[in-house]
Amino acid sequence: MINPQIYNQLVEKISKERIFIDEPMKKHTSFKIGGNADIFIKAKNVEEIKFILEISKEHDIPLTIIGNGSNVLVKDNGIQGIVLKIDIDEIEISNLEDEKKYCEDMVLDENEKYAIVTVGAGTPLGKLAQVLLKNSISGFEFASGIPGTIGGAIRMNAGAYGTEFKDIVLETTCLDLDKNIIKLNNKQQKFEYRESIFKYKSLIILESKLLLKYECNSINIKEKMDEYKTNRLEKQPIDFPSAGSTFKRGRDFITAKLIDECGLKGYSIGGAQVSTKHAGFIVNKGSATAEDVLNLVDFIKKSVFEKFGKNIELEIEVLGK
Repeated sequence: MINPQIYNQLVEKISKERIFIDEPMKKHTSFKIGGNADIFIKAKNVEEIKFILEISKEHDIPLTIIGNGSNVLVKDNGIQGIVLKIDIDEIEISNLEDEKKYCEDMVLDENEKYAIVTVGAGTPLGKLAQVLLKNSISGFEFASGIPGTIGGAIRMNAGAYGTEFKDIVLETTCLDLDKNIIKLNNKQQKFEYRESIFKYKSLIILESKLLLKYECNSINIKEKMDEYKTNRLEKQPIDFPSAGSTFKRGRDFITAKLIDECGLKGYSIGGAQVSTKHAGFIVNKGSATAEDVLNLVDFIKKSVFEKFGKNIELEIEVLGK
């Protein structure tokens, strides 16, 4: 529990409207599951983040960073200490000609016109997709329906329809726990399938620069976005709360297919259910606890291993005590 002294320190530099005590995390995750955070703070800029790091260090308070909460499961006992939501929501578009230094070592098509888009870590992917559509900038359609923020998407190297963030990220600016600003190029971010350096190092993503292309006809962008949206509506269980795809794809197998072949579609433990639409999703039928989800995860893992001899891994992150 956060004592009044710490709260009074926080409100000196951060608006009370963005500081929440004993806050239910189910309000801040797409799973709609989770116990309370001792304190939940929305940070709007770098200075606020640095200040929170100071408070955390000074009082030895655990610090958990989240984005939109769309790829996490918070345990039923909640999260001890401070949960910091990065809420930096900024978008800036510039032409490649004005920022050539970022692409000096890249081979680019001379017939294409490129844009460099600088995006705050808290910017929702759907919002960015609409801004890019209005500016006739393509290459981001794959992410238009992902319910997360830039920071979270880069951290997990989110992807869909054959494209991942590693394919469009030029540079990411981040902050270490000693409040040093660090800039990492694409290679330094060590992108792998649903992985990046940010999963293993204590670095807070602040903003990223994306390399995208101008499209002569924005109708083409809109058509692709609509196609992907229709595909999601048909194949994914977006009518129930979830954290997206629960498990990673296997190296030599499709995880959802194995779960389906185990006959687990619709299988439930408590309020958690294997989606009847897509076996790769666990959904909250309305009353699920984190314990329900984790018990169902264990049952699925055991069933797949017993039938196919394959170990499957979680894609979602489990937070809390």
